[in-house]
Amino acid sequence: MNKKGFFQSVIANVVLIAVFFVVALVGFLPESSTPIWSTKNIKAYYNGNQSKRCVSIMFNVYENTQVVNAIIDVLNERGIKATFFVGGCWADDNAQTLVRLVNDGHEIANHGYFHKDHKKLNYQQNAEEIRLTASIVKALCGYETKLFAPPSGSYSQTTLQVADDFGYKTIMWSKDTIDWRDSDQKKLIERATKNATGGDLVLMHPKEHTLKALPKILDYYYSIGLNVVTVSENICV
Repeated sequence: MNKKGFFQSVIANVVLIAVFFVVALVGFLPESSTPIWSTKNIKAYYNGNQSKRCVSIMFNVYENTQVVNAIIDVLNERGIKATFFVGGCWADDNAQTLVRLVNDGHEIANHGYFHKDHKKLNYQQNAEEIRLTASIVKALCGYETKLFAPPSGSYSQTTLQVADDFGYKTIMWSKDTIDWRDSDQKKLIERATKNATGGDLVLMHPKEHTLKALPKILDYYYSIGLNVVTVSENICV
């Protein structure tokens, strides 16, 4: 065999061996609609930047527009910016308040359209909830949402993947006031302030008792040197 034939034989054998290993590897790969080499370790945010003296208050909004506007008044009086995760079905009926939020410098984020359990939704259903809300907010006030909070904090890896595919960060919380269930202002204040530290994401809702407790919560943050900022600023987006 001449040199040319020898090298051709070697190359052919190397190619055959490479093909063999690729086929063998594929045989052990899990079934998935996403190629294994494109998957990412996508996680939800439960805290912001814990090295900075910043805290965020977040309002999940599906109701009580009058209270939402009163909350904006309290925040504006103190020069504080908050993040409002709005439900699409609420946003659809409250364009004026959405525009006010934008004009006053607050952050609008996505909370799905119908307050569904996203953990039980497939890819397409998760996508539809997020997409509809994003489209409505953009159409009504020109704002592009970049954060998503799953209703009731229920999500799956599919939810995280959909949000990531849409360019969203999925946001949870480090402190929950549970104001949707409890109306005791002392409890709400304690839950929002106990062991408060930099990076905290504090969950609230537009309730009358939350509105009344809000000034005391903000006063406490100020007293211990915590600055109230939007979620995007807190997680350094």
